[in-house]
Amino acid sequence: MKRHRELVGVLLRCYPVSFLVLAPYAVFIVPSAVLNDNPQTGFIVYLVGLALLGSISVETFGLLFGHPDPRWRQGMRQATACYPRIYPVARLVTLTGIAANIGGALLGRGTIVAQVSGDLSDTPLAMLCALFSGWGTLGFALLVASHLSGRLSSAKLYCWLALLVGVESYVAVLTARSAPLVGLVFFVAATGAVCGVLRLRHLLLWTVVLLLLWPAMFEQRNTIRKDYGVVVDTQVTAADRLRLDSQLTVVAKVEVPVDLGQPKGVDYLRYGLVPRMLDPDRPPISTGQQINQYLGGGSTSAFNFLLLGNIWFFDGPVGVVAVHAFWAGFVALLLRWRGRPGPGRLALFCLVFSDVLLWSGTYPDSTIGFLQHLMSAVPVFLLLWLTRRSPVGRDDRVPLLAGAAR
Repeated sequence: MKRHRELVGVLLRCYPVSFLVLAPYAVFIVPSAVLNDNPQTGFIVYLVGLALLGSISVETFGLLFGHPDPRWRQGMRQATACYPRIYPVARLVTLTGIAANIGGALLGRGTIVAQVSGDLSDTPLAMLCALFSGWGTLGFALLVASHLSGRLSSAKLYCWLALLVGVESYVAVLTARSAPLVGLVFFVAATGAVCGVLRLRHLLLWTVVLLLLWPAMFEQRNTIRKDYGVVVDTQVTAADRLRLDSQLTVVAKVEVPVDLGQPKGVDYLRYGLVPRMLDPDRPPISTGQQINQYLGGGSTSAFNFLLLGNIWFFDGPVGVVAVHAFWAGFVALLLRWRGRPGPGRLALFCLVFSDVLLWSGTYPDSTIGFLQHLMSAVPVFLLLWLTRRSPVGRDDRVPLLAGAAR
């Protein structure tokens, strides 16, 4: 059994992007299309095939230059041995991210009202909270690194993960938006599986739990939206909202690529690298609203075709292959370049998974979100550098806590 788990772990780290692409479609979206006799099931499989063509080809080619270390946990202890303060840093970053997440929601950032109106809270405190918007993901990455380094027990790691999910659930109540919560749960499960701190059965278990809780979550979300004065379509049931295969196949009949004036070129630099407090007059970006208007809807609602569908919509089939090939190469470098990844590279890996490659992301806005979070991560990388110490010895031995990774 142990050798089987090790083999699965090696495969996941050889093909992490392919796993992230395939998992939601194999577990949920394609089976839903088959069970509901979706006439565009073949199109969905074709899209997934294009994405896997890009990722698998690059990840397989990368194996020619080296495989992931089969002794993953021992290698990670060595890679993080020169960061004796990694767990205190992880706590600081995680708690700061939690405070910013709750504070931003209380100040109106990310709420359904803001999404419908297109307005952004421009108070100084709200802008300050926005600067830490990616710290929840960074905190998760550093907590995982702390666990793999032997400085954080499994029990404490799971408590932190429960706290992150619980806070996101509370924020979902404040914002009347459930998509970020669903995305976080999938990201934590998938990334935890790749990093070897969660098993694949955890991913399946979390999927089942979400499916069981979804009707109550959907009803609560609609109730909160009505309280905010937002019109809710009562004809759309919780089961209808789970038909993600139908959401994706709307794009099947569109002649692609389509230009809606979506972000491109210099927009990535302006929106991704410059904080809004330094550029307060720039208009908000919502590609989802542009797509909804293109489909005949109004500007007060947003729609996307999921990540694969959006890439197909804007960049065509070549874009689906190229985008996943690029990020597969980037992730391969993060996990294998010059040995096992330290906490900095692991944090970048998590940002790629949570921002750019998450199945529910709105492309190309998600790429801008990655750049924004990359800029917000600079103080974290600086803090890691300042707390770095020389290796403790040739073998980089680190004393393990009771219940820590072995």
